[in-house]
Amino acid sequence: MSRIMKQGQPRWKALILAPPLFFVLSTAMAYEEPRYAVLEENDSFEIRQYETQLIAMVQVRDDFKEAGNQAFRVLFDYISGQNTRQKKIAMTVPVNQQPVLEDGEKIQMTVPVLQAPGSEADSGYEFSFVMPANYSVDTLPLPKDSRITIKQVPAKLMAARRYSGSWSEKNYRKNETILLEALREREIKTEGTPIYARYNSPFSLWFMRRNEVLVELSR
Repeated sequence: MSRIMKQGQPRWKALILAPPLFFVLSTAMAYEEPRYAVLEENDSFEIRQYETQLIAMVQVRDDFKEAGNQAFRVLFDYISGQNTRQKKIAMTVPVNQQPVLEDGEKIQMTVPVLQAPGSEADSGYEFSFVMPANYSVDTLPLPKDSRITIKQVPAKLMAARRYSGSWSEKNYRKNETILLEALREREIKTEGTPIYARYNSPFSLWFMRRNEVLVELSR
């Protein structure tokens, strides 16, 4: 039986901004996340049907960790008022990270994962914030920073593996491999590269963090 993920989950108790860190936290504030329905659930992954999303994205050419620090600052400035209307846009979760090729095409992943840690450093990563659901293409303030692209992402069928722990590339790769191998065993085909999703502040306890690896499924 499917269930609908409601907006505003999970909740953060505090929000912090420090130059090398990811999230800005504010007390007692709920953070919206994309709407989806869970179609299937097992020990290795969930299959989710996501609704259409409007995202702000930026590409950064750097290694796994530093690319995120750079991208977050650019995107956070945009939602903080560096846009054509000088309007603040509500923060959402998760922050998504996805490797790209030099020509901007996303890399097709295979199992086993053949890339060594940091191997996308030359081509970089795409980072994105999902815009709050009350905005449309017509009503969303445009970014002043030309590095940011606004894009409407169609509804997608995704597989997601949830895990806790550090934001290290090693931890991500471990769970990415588990997800892709589980899908391969079920003969479920994927499209594009997996997405690394962060839901919590860097000051949250490592064992309470919600991290996810997601990959689009072929119809």
